[in-house]
Amino acid sequence: MGGRGGSLSEAVGGVEVLRRLSNSFYDEVLADPVLAPVFADFTWTHIEHVAIWLDEVFGGPEAFTRDLGGHQALLRSHLGLGITEEQRVRWMELMARAVDKELPDDGALRQQVMAYFDWGTRIARDVSADPEGTDLGDPGPTPRWSWDGLA
Repeated sequence: MGGRGGSLSEAVGGVEVLRRLSNSFYDEVLADPVLAPVFADFTWTHIEHVAIWLDEVFGGPEAFTRDLGGHQALLRSHLGLGITEEQRVRWMELMARAVDKELPDDGALRQQVMAYFDWGTRIARDVSADPEGTDLGDPGPTPRWSWDGLA
């Protein structure tokens, strides 16, 4: 997809659209028997945090890093959750539905967004397997995802 102008954040419509995506997604997640247990401690601020995270990852402002603890905080929020591959796959299915509902009808855009989610959910699953919830090391800065994938 190289050569396409602008950020993925601009292409999706910015943080407002990502907020709608997050809302649609979590409406289904919280009612889903496979995923609801993972989100037992869910609060509605999570929707806003996810939208701000995605906006930054997709090339928007660095608000998650500046205000919400950056990559380290995002990873730490998954520690000890014990996410299974079944739950990861179900997460992807529900996110694909939310993407179809909320994002622009642009196949290349949706493909890149879903590629990011596939990459990110694998990391979340792996990080969540640490029963002690301590082994993060330094994950580095918030990742950036572009039309060419991980930047």
